[in-house]
Amino acid sequence: MPIRTTLTLTLAAAFIGGCALEVQNRQPAQELAQAAKPPGSVYTGWRVFQERCAGCHGEAATGTAKAPDLLERVQTLGPRSFVSRVLYRYDWGIPASQAGSESAAREALVEEILQRRQGAIQMPAWQGEPRVQAHIADLYAWLSARAQGTQGPGRPTP
Repeated sequence: MPIRTTLTLTLAAAFIGGCALEVQNRQPAQELAQAAKPPGSVYTGWRVFQERCAGCHGEAATGTAKAPDLLERVQTLGPRSFVSRVLYRYDWGIPASQAGSESAAREALVEEILQRRQGAIQMPAWQGEPRVQAHIADLYAWLSARAQGTQGPGRPTP
């Protein structure tokens, strides 16, 4: 076999072998990057935020006259702190005996908040709201992506 053909085949084999090695090495990096992401769906979090939170915090979560900028706050919160603050921290302004139940007073307050009929109020605890509770990790994923600058204010790709 001529030297030129042998050299060409050797270079081709090295090139192909190098590509396979690069693909193999890329997989752990992709797995690490995926594991570093917060749990939840950014798209679903955006949808829930638009339905339940944007009325007070603004569509981009940057705050309004009614409620603060959440991007600044989420930067310093981990997922556990976020869940605690959203689901449990805030006072409903109704008697404690009724706060944990599906009472008519609680449901009326939720409706007033959602319809924006009540004036300045504290943020409600959302633990009894099934859509928010079921998608709390998604809310955190969207807000965290917004706070880190990896997601813009518009609709994310599903």
